[in-house]
Amino acid sequence: IEEVAVNNPEDIHTEPVDPLSGLMPFQTRRLVRHLGLQPAVAGDAAKVLSALYRVFVDNDCTLVEINPLIITGDNRVVALDAKINLDDDSMFRHADLLAYRDVNQEDPLEAQASDLDIAYVNLDGDVGCLVNGAGLAMATLDVTNAAGAAPANFLDVGGGATPEKVASAVKIILSDLKVKRVLVNIFGGILRCDIAAEGIVLAYKETGSAVPLVVRMLGTNVVEGKEILGTSGLPVVFAETLTEAADAIKQLKV
Repeated sequence: IEEVAVNNPEDIHTEPVDPLSGLMPFQTRRLVRHLGLQPAVAGDAAKVLSALYRVFVDNDCTLVEINPLIITGDNRVVALDAKINLDDDSMFRHADLLAYRDVNQEDPLEAQASDLDIAYVNLDGDVGCLVNGAGLAMATLDVTNAAGAAPANFLDVGGGATPEKVASAVKIILSDLKVKRVLVNIFGGILRCDIAAEGIVLAYKETGSAVPLVVRMLGTNVVEGKEILGTSGLPVVFAETLTEAADAIKQLKV
């Protein structure tokens, strides 16, 4: 689809949908007409499009894709394969769908983080990132990339984390064999800096890891947090700004 968007954008047809009224029949007919389908299959194709939208809305999906959708020799419209992504935050409404979860199809570290209620996405780099707050985590990844280093993960440990939860997050990062250095970016608020520091020290002691750390901390109990890390014996470098932290990560020898 990416190549089609670049080379033949006229072949992609979009239809804005009002969430209050849903996908209307005239819209499915218009899409079928854009696709150039014959009258013999147009009605069934429109039904498939309507069903596709109902699946998307009723199950709180972030993506529903049929590929391929075929027309058989006897003019039947058949979905041969499909991909469905569900909104993780909506799963409390869809306990029946959890029965279809196959952990073997998931990234092991992502599955472990999900079970611990930690937002984690495995990436390709070697810089493990421990951050609180999704927006701050995205900014951390961007600045790290801009500095010439490659993040190994997105991780938002959350605002109300305990030392044990922070330790679990750090252990997930350290268990990734790609990780050669760790960048910590904590803005202390609900998650105080000393709590984050206690969790980091706990994880390193329990794993015996010697992976170097660059830590940028601001906010509640930042002095206490830095003292905990500074006296822990861990291989830690402190930075005042995110840019300084990213530059320090780049300079670490791996």
